[in-house]
Amino acid sequence: MFRARTLAPAVLIMALVACQKPAVEDGRGDAARKFPKADRPISHSASSTFATEVQRDSLNEANVVMDLAKIAPGMSVADLGAGEGYYTVRLSHRVGKKGRVLAEDIDAAANERLATRVMREELENVSIKHGRPSDPSLPLDSFDRIFLVHMYHEVGEPYAFLWRLRPSLRKGGKIVVVDVDRPSDAHGIAPSLLFCEFASVGYRLTEFVRKPELQGYYAQFEAAGARPVPADIKPCRISGVAPPKTNGSQG
Repeated sequence: MFRARTLAPAVLIMALVACQKPAVEDGRGDAARKFPKADRPISHSASSTFATEVQRDSLNEANVVMDLAKIAPGMSVADLGAGEGYYTVRLSHRVGKKGRVLAEDIDAAANERLATRVMREELENVSIKHGRPSDPSLPLDSFDRIFLVHMYHEVGEPYAFLWRLRPSLRKGGKIVVVDVDRPSDAHGIAPSLLFCEFASVGYRLTEFVRKPELQGYYAQFEAAGARPVPADIKPCRISGVAPPKTNGSQG
């Protein structure tokens, strides 16, 4: 009798465990699961460089983008997906000694190479931070401009990423996207899908320009209204997305 009584709780526990459903492993991190899943393929990072710096400078790319973004001395700027530092270096010179640039990448090796470059070129207004795929973890109320250059199509959790990016913008701050109009699994993103994803998280398009110097397009956004609750974010669908209305220039 004693043996039967001691076994009963163990049998009950085994029965309860058997009834529990195993956790679904969908490959998404815990920080992203409360946000909608992107309805688009994601480009895999093949290189930390888009083209050689000489090629990009021959098109005057960085100056065109910085002029469009109205980068001026004294500004605070973040360069996300900084890679080898093409924009980091040029932003450093443009914002000057009174400005600052935060360069961030999820590739630790790229960050190390950029750190070596920053020290070699004595860029005292640049700091480097290791990023996370769904959370840039930027300081609050800190940036006049945040640059996402040829990297947004590689963001696997765009809604979580953009939602967590908003609080780091200063009043009047802008997010700058430079990308290519092609499928998101071919290292680009259609402008209409880009607009929709940003709008879903509470951003307003303020400017959109196509220029040959960019080998693609320039899009600029600002925060508009309250940041939505993650559960209220409506995911965009690849078919049928439409850009929000904007008063920005079109190219």
